[in-house]
Amino acid sequence: MRMKLIVMTGISLLTVSSMVIAGPSGGTIGGKVTYEGTPAKQKPIDMSKEPSCAKQYTTPITTETVVTGPGNALENVVVYISTGAPDETSAPSQAVKFEQKGCRYIPHVLAFQVNQPLEVLNDDQTSHNIHPLAKVNHEWNKSQPPGTPPLNEKFEKPEFIPVKCNVHPWMHGTFAVMKNSHFALTNDNGAFTLPNLPPGKYTVTAWHESYGEQSQEVTISGAETKTVSFSFKAKPY
Repeated sequence: MRMKLIVMTGISLLTVSSMVIAGPSGGTIGGKVTYEGTPAKQKPIDMSKEPSCAKQYTTPITTETVVTGPGNALENVVVYISTGAPDETSAPSQAVKFEQKGCRYIPHVLAFQVNQPLEVLNDDQTSHNIHPLAKVNHEWNKSQPPGTPPLNEKFEKPEFIPVKCNVHPWMHGTFAVMKNSHFALTNDNGAFTLPNLPPGKYTVTAWHESYGEQSQEVTISGAETKTVSFSFKAKPY
C-alpha cells in the first residue's frame, strides 16, 4: 500500500506540473514579408583604413540597407502590434546585446522593449563611436575604445532610432524600441510570428528602414493562427 501511494502521488505532481507549463492558450499572427521589383544593389564597403577589421573578411562585404532572401523575401523587417495590445509597464530584465565586430553593427536591426537593458560591446581592436540619433528619446553619443566594458543604456519611449558610428561612416544600424513584447524581426526567409495574443482586434505593422511601413487589421477570436503577408515595392536606387 505504501508503494502504491508514492506512485499515485508522483503521477499527480506530474499532471499539475504539465498544467502549469501549458498555461493559457492564445492566438498567433504569422506570415511573410516580401518585395516586388528590383531592390537597390548594396554598395561594397571599403575597410582598407581599418586593416584589423578588413582582415576578418575573406570576401568583400556590402551595406545592409536592404537584405533579401529566397523567394523575394525581405529580411530585417520589424513586424509588431501597433494598436490593440496594451503598453507593458514592465520590461524584461535580461539585456539585449549590440555588438561592434569587424567594424559592423551586429545585428543590423535590434528590436527590444522600452526600459529593457541594452549592452553595447566592442569586439574590435579599434575604437568605435555609438551615436543613436534619437528624436523622442534622449540622444547620446559615446566612444568605446577596445577592451573597455560594455556600455549600458535604456530608452524610455518607443521609437525607431538610427544608429551610426562617427569614426567609421559605413557603420549604420537601427534600434527598434517597442512599447510591448508583441514584435518580431523577419529572418532570411522573410518569416515572422507573433504568438500569445488574447482575443481582440489588432493592427499589425511592418517597418523597413528603406521602404517605410505598412499596416493591416487582424482579428483574433481564440486559440487560432491568422496569416498575413506584406509586400513592399523595391526601389532600384
